[in-house]
Amino acid sequence: MSAIAATIGRILLGALFVLSGIQKLAAPAATADYIAANSVLSPGLAIPVGVFELVAGLLLALGLMSRLVSILLAGFTLMTIVIFHPQITDPVQGMQALKNVAITGGLLMVFAYGQMRWHYDHVQAVRKSELAALEAEKRAREAELAQARAEGLAEGRGDAHVAASPNAVTARATPGAYVDTDGDGVPDRKRSWWRY
Repeated sequence: MSAIAATIGRILLGALFVLSGIQKLAAPAATADYIAANSVLSPGLAIPVGVFELVAGLLLALGLMSRLVSILLAGFTLMTIVIFHPQITDPVQGMQALKNVAITGGLLMVFAYGQMRWHYDHVQAVRKSELAALEAEKRAREAELAQARAEGLAEGRGDAHVAASPNAVTARATPGAYVDTDGDGVPDRKRSWWRY
């Protein structure tokens, strides 16, 4: 249940930044005027800030690079308090600053639990470990096949001795013995280099 709540919270936080970025990009002149009137920053930052909020919000909502994005957005949100809401004694600016502090807290929670079950980062890490396990199984299977083929060659020689010791076992070909790795009842053929 906590994974579902964390996923919904991450999506809602991402949606907040996506909508804010869309607003800034839809009215860049109004955003530039707001930046010029309320800070010492260049009004030319309106579009880059809108793009940053939109892209970072989408990444956060989708769970892509969620830990990195959440830290970047938390820093960005704290900077907006310092730059745009420095007078926290003013009721309006104080509420805006507290809202941004709360958003930063949520972003830090996303950072802390960034590897939850339904994040793309977690899915990718699980997939990578599954692929490593499959690769290890494949190598073990190929080693068994190589050993079986080597034993099959020794058996195919008829009365040839496998070892030179006096207690050596004489290997004889067993009728009907073959290697079948995929379990389809058909003997496996040696693959050529072009059939992979």
